[in-house]
Amino acid sequence: MDDHDPAPAAADAHAFHLERAVGLATANVDAGGGPFGALVVVDGIVVAEGVNQVTATHDPTAHAEVTAIRRACAELGTFALGGAVLYASCEPCPMCLAAAMWARVDAIYYAADRDDAARVGFDDRAFHERFTSPRESWPQPVHAIPLRSRTAPFDAWRAHGSRVEY
Repeated sequence: MDDHDPAPAAADAHAFHLERAVGLATANVDAGGGPFGALVVVDGIVVAEGVNQVTATHDPTAHAEVTAIRRACAELGTFALGGAVLYASCEPCPMCLAAAMWARVDAIYYAADRDDAARVGFDDRAFHERFTSPRESWPQPVHAIPLRSRTAPFDAWRAHGSRVEY
């Protein structure tokens, strides 16, 4: 066995949690939602589940992974999910990957990949590729305007005596 391969017991646990994420995604489709499900697990215990709620909530950020992360943070009373693992029915999009990184999850496991999703119309491959290309080539213009006051919020943050680091 390769040193990077999970141990058989760990692999079984990963498959178990991924099957749950896939089940959540399938049930969400049956309920009229998108085909994505996710869970946050700490020490083998599911602390939060989430499904895609984009159309139900009119919130384009309500992906399954983000929903699960939000619920896990609320359940655990923290914004830092160190020690947690995110399981997703499908490869997370760049937004969800960034959310997982900001939440500091220890690992991410997924079942279907971006190509599987693209085959049924959920094609976010361009988003993945966009971040490797120069901003000038992006379809939405992204411009920096260096105002003199641009660092005022950071100066206030640095000077604030009771800030919570994250």
